[in-house]
Amino acid sequence: MTATDPRPLTGEPVSLDLLNTRWNEEGVRRDLLADVEGLAVWLAANGLEGRFAADDATLRHTLAARDALGALVDRPGDPAATARVDAVLGHGRIRATLTAEGPGEEAEFADPARGPGWTAARDYLDLLRTAPDRIRACAHEACILHFFDTSRNGTRRWCSMAICGNRAKASRHYARTKES
Repeated sequence: MTATDPRPLTGEPVSLDLLNTRWNEEGVRRDLLADVEGLAVWLAANGLEGRFAADDATLRHTLAARDALGALVDRPGDPAATARVDAVLGHGRIRATLTAEGPGEEAEFADPARGPGWTAARDYLDLLRTAPDRIRACAHEACILHFFDTSRNGTRRWCSMAICGNRAKASRHYARTKES
């Protein structure tokens, strides 16, 4: 049985969800991928638990993919960051298939331990194709989470209005009342 996911933000696209395996909690940096048990939680949260093993090799390659994606999200277009993500993508491919239901695609990996990281990197490409301007970091200065802005007008600023948005509002209110 997989442990409960402790992260404050889940349900983002798999690429951003991988980045969100690190977060700040009351000033302390937390990391879900500190061990294979955390990897099992992340795999389950993204529907990948039956396809990939939660073992040391998968953890190592998934962490490398997270670092590569993090570098690219922090520095879009940076050639070194782009090369790192491209290296992750080099460990898998899409094979066209034909089934009774019709045409399809299937991901293939020479080493299945690279599958979760590749899947996240591939998802990031899909986000870049869809709406690169909607890949965001939370606007709260103490937050390190990322999200894909699906709001109608594309102006979402916070990973969570209930958490970071509320902190910002409370901080502005405190500053106003302190001035009075």
